[in-house]
Amino acid sequence: MNDSIDTPLAQRLRTLYPALDTLPADWLSTAGGPRCPHVQVSGGTVLFEEAAPCGGFPLVLAGEVRVARGAPNGRALELYRVGPGEVCVASTSCLFGRGLLVAHGIAAVATELVVLSPTEFERWVSHEPFRRFVFGNFADRLADLMSLVEAVAFQRLDQRLASALLGRGQQIELTHQVLADELGTVREIVTRLLRRFERSGWIALGRQRIEVLDAPALRALAEGQSAR
Repeated sequence: MNDSIDTPLAQRLRTLYPALDTLPADWLSTAGGPRCPHVQVSGGTVLFEEAAPCGGFPLVLAGEVRVARGAPNGRALELYRVGPGEVCVASTSCLFGRGLLVAHGIAAVATELVVLSPTEFERWVSHEPFRRFVFGNFADRLADLMSLVEAVAFQRLDQRLASALLGRGQQIELTHQVLADELGTVREIVTRLLRRFERSGWIALGRQRIEVLDAPALRALAEGQSAR
């Protein structure tokens, strides 16, 4: 166990990222300093951009980072989200490959994070337990991305929309635009499909609100079965 005197920031990092507990005693003392700045941003803040060098490795303390891939027509496909204790694949691959970022990251809500500079990240991953943690999370994220590719390639949009509505509770406070961004499509198509779901009696639409009335029917559609 690390025997250094922890700052409150270091303690929070240890709690969310247990692999940091194995780092040499003085390494976490850089958290909050120039090499590992402590950043707090409001929702909607762009944290990194496509085709740009990676500015660092984010360790999320609170909030959520939405990572998406843009298209020339202005549309974007959400790839994944990074929450506390999780790893960003785009940042990791960019830092390891010494290339440019292949996606952009935006704070989905007010977000707090520590950003390891590329030099500091290289030092931390030289420590085997932390390197194992990074690669383990990288593998999990890659599996999620493969599932997304499969869904985009082989599932109809109505199936993907039904799946996106499940697991969020009965009352969902989301705009049609947010759902469209998640699915990599346009708002008009999502609105049309939601109205179809409403006519079928599966959901009820309100202002920036969706109420799930028939989760089994949505689940059947999401799984490619004939919804009743």
